[in-house]
Amino acid sequence: MKIEVMINNKKIAMEIECDEFLADTLRRYGFLSVKKGCDTGSCGLCTVWLEDKPVLSCSILSARVNGKQITTIEGVQKEAREFADFLVNEGAEQCGFCSPGFIMTVLAMKKELKNPTEEDIVHYLTGNLCRCTGYVGQLRAIKKYMGVV
Repeated sequence: MKIEVMINNKKIAMEIECDEFLADTLRRYGFLSVKKGCDTGSCGLCTVWLEDKPVLSCSILSARVNGKQITTIEGVQKEAREFADFLVNEGAEQCGFCSPGFIMTVLAMKKELKNPTEEDIVHYLTGNLCRCTGYVGQLRAIKKYMGVV
């Protein structure tokens, strides 16, 4: 089956299997920042933006994104680098496996939420798991990045 999508503002024609999930398609086409950790839609590693909203690409059939806009971390490198500096400054660096999905969620949150509370931030991050760090440093970095310290 063929589909056409806009990925990071580039039109791409893709050949997919009818039962293929978006995370697998993206990785097969070289978007290796999209990781798979659980295959159950519960860890957040595969988060990309579909029509500017964060989604779990391991839970969306590729056929459903035909004609849509997808953004991976490769498409928001400047913003991702800016947020990464906040993580480093708070000692909340991650190993890199879960970072792309986590950062895509944080960048979407910044676009969507204005002046969020700590509870709003924690709620927005539900479903993003990090197995190598704690969450306190990440939360400090997010609050500073969001300007709500």
